[in-house]
Amino acid sequence: MPELDLSTDVVTLTAAVCDIHSVSHQEQDLADAVETALRAYPHLEVLRDGNSVMARTNLGRDERVVLAGHLDTVPLTDPPNLPVRRVDGLLYGRGTTDMKGGVAVQLKLAADLAEPTRDVTYVFYEAEEVEDEYNGLKRLAVEHAEWLRADFAVLLEPTDGGIEGGCKGTLSVHVKTKGTAAHSARPWNGHNAIHDASDILERLRAYEPQTVTVDGLDYHEALNAVLISGGVARNVIPDACTVTVNYRFAPTKSGEEALAYVRTFFDSYDVSVNDLADGARPGLDRPAARAFVDALGLPVTAKQGWTDVARFSTLGVPAVNFGPGDPNLAHTDDERCPEQQIIDAEAALRRWLEG
Repeated sequence: MPELDLSTDVVTLTAAVCDIHSVSHQEQDLADAVETALRAYPHLEVLRDGNSVMARTNLGRDERVVLAGHLDTVPLTDPPNLPVRRVDGLLYGRGTTDMKGGVAVQLKLAADLAEPTRDVTYVFYEAEEVEDEYNGLKRLAVEHAEWLRADFAVLLEPTDGGIEGGCKGTLSVHVKTKGTAAHSARPWNGHNAIHDASDILERLRAYEPQTVTVDGLDYHEALNAVLISGGVARNVIPDACTVTVNYRFAPTKSGEEALAYVRTFFDSYDVSVNDLADGARPGLDRPAARAFVDALGLPVTAKQGWTDVARFSTLGVPAVNFGPGDPNLAHTDDERCPEQQIIDAEAALRRWLEG
């Protein structure tokens, strides 16, 4: 079985974590290695659930924080972009950016900090890179909710070394038009549903996106057509057309409010929900969040995408994204991460947890 040496430096540990195969649904070897390594430290209580592992201190501190990261990666390239290569201060290979640098930082802190100034829960979860139904953090929030109760949480997803607060919500809907089928040689006998989609597209073209400020951070909303489908054959007037629309909304709106907005925007059309996930407020007005920002001394920007910080929000836990690696390089064939960003991330979190 692969083993992890948590006494090594964080960059070497990152490479070791990456080199243990952990494509989504195949995280067992890495979860085994993480569990075994953490159980060697008596100051940690460790829990295993499937291929997710949690560990925590129980020092009776006034405040508890969570550090969380996923163990899985997207599939390797062909030929495989592992094992990790170290070139000119960069780590190259699958997972170096998304997000084994963050996982290694968690492991180092879990091993080294026997008496942090805050109690800490470390969460290493499976299946983040696949369908929501398999997400390990989602399952842990249901089956072990008490382990995720905290005053503040940090998700160590790649942020290029900056702090990104909260996240936007995301809504996907199918907007449908209905026509009447006919032979394309005699279109007057039917009604073209694809042509009717032009009104949907015109509404989207005229849409003026809003910028919403939450806890001092600017979230830029967006409403876009992302897919369109219709028709059954080249000689048939289509009787149905579906435009799939994605709405990215500020965390001031609930999912229900976002859906109500979209239904009003496409009034007179059949609108059905394909996917919906609430966003997360950054909670920078909370003392625990302010202490984190002050300790790191870094600027905070709004997370414009959606991340698992939203799962903490549903539990009433404010959360931010902070981790090494440029998110623009995640999942790419030449995925890579600067070694210094991993070192700096460890130092910043250590300063916060020891201060």
